[in-house]
Amino acid sequence: MINFIWAEDDEQHIGYKGKLPWHLPNDMKFFKKMTINKVVVMGRNTFESFPGLLPNRVNVVVSSKSDLVETDNLKIVHSIPELNSLLETFSDDIFVIGGATLFEEMYSNVDRLYQTKIHAIFDGDVTMVPINYDDWQLVEKIDGQTDEKNKYQHEFRIYNRK
Repeated sequence: MINFIWAEDDEQHIGYKGKLPWHLPNDMKFFKKMTINKVVVMGRNTFESFPGLLPNRVNVVVSSKSDLVETDNLKIVHSIPELNSLLETFSDDIFVIGGATLFEEMYSNVDRLYQTKIHAIFDGDVTMVPINYDDWQLVEKIDGQTDEKNKYQHEFRIYNRK
């Protein structure tokens, strides 16, 4: 099953200057819980925004450059057809984690959406691809807890394609 997982603010911002525009530990915990021991697929810019490989996951990076070196936990592909061929070899859930171009290119293949909706507005220079929610059924909504570390109201939404 191919899944999207992302966080967005009330204006669908998902990034700013190569980083997340907010600090929300609850979202990081949710992301880790959903993706641990799974396959995560990302574009090169998303990969470079992390300090290293995401541990306990197979990291798949889509990049037009050929300077990355594959390891057991890092697979490199150079096109969407090559990505689709690789994904067919995995039996576990696959999570597309960004960026916007990859979300757009993989949209027709996705089965489930994991969205963290942050009820605030941040500076952003990248927005999530448009999603026609008429094509999706909300199957779970969990209110996030605000506290001194999680200052923004947020909720976790899971959708299945109709």
